[in-house]
Amino acid sequence: MGNLDGKESAIMIITDHYAVFGQPVKHSKSPRIHQIFAQLTGQNLQYDAWEVSAEQFTGAVTDFFAEGGKGLNCTVPLKELAWRYADIKTERAQLAKAVNTLALQPDGSVLGDNTDGCGLVTDLTVNHGINLTDINILILGAGGASRGIIAPILDQSPNTIVIANRTTEKAINLAEEFEHKGAVTGCGFGDLAGRSFDLIINATSASLSEQLPPLPEGLLAVNGSCYDLAYGNQPTAFVRWGMENHALLSLDGLGMLVEQAAEAFFVWRGVRPVTQGVIELLNSERQP
Repeated sequence: MGNLDGKESAIMIITDHYAVFGQPVKHSKSPRIHQIFAQLTGQNLQYDAWEVSAEQFTGAVTDFFAEGGKGLNCTVPLKELAWRYADIKTERAQLAKAVNTLALQPDGSVLGDNTDGCGLVTDLTVNHGINLTDINILILGAGGASRGIIAPILDQSPNTIVIANRTTEKAINLAEEFEHKGAVTGCGFGDLAGRSFDLIINATSASLSEQLPPLPEGLLAVNGSCYDLAYGNQPTAFVRWGMENHALLSLDGLGMLVEQAAEAFFVWRGVRPVTQGVIELLNSERQP
């Protein structure tokens, strides 16, 4: 980020710097996605992945912007910390109380936004043709990942959303925050027996360690679909569970990753990239 003195500085090409912070992020495809977006839209930027723990977060973000950084994505486990860090927040970030996109403003303040929910809804409805209206949806997990997707899903007018979590009280409390927007309730994993859902979304971090939440038999309705917010070159444990339980579609979060990235890119650059070709490219590069 060095500067040149004298007349040469007038013709210097400025490269804007962006990054994703999280732990773990070594698997992240975000740098590749944003570099493709930059090429497609003629933007001059660099995007990197940085391993940042919750304890390091505040100092790392402050240093990043102080050294000339323009914007950040924040992933597990930093989204609620990013919400607290932001000086100003969009309406969707306020609702979510979780932020995945930070953007430096001209006055030096930091804007917090959450593009996860709109990215998920776009992938489900546009890319995969899943109608969210009048269906029963189960969200597994009550952390920052869940917070970002509840309001945008409720905007699609589902019949109901149930949030299930290992700690029942956390799920109930989260559901109560969104009751004003639609039919949403919370429960423990043990309360799911005997119920079935048209769409089950895994918003836990279990897939990162190839684990599954405790899921009872018969949880997925006939012709129901599964969606894991996590992604990998190989099907995640939850995607495999969906396949084993005869899901019509059992999907991971690669499409959501690209769609939320496109929305973040728009927040930063004012340009919205076309995503279909990027999703197809990344899918073609998965290991068999």
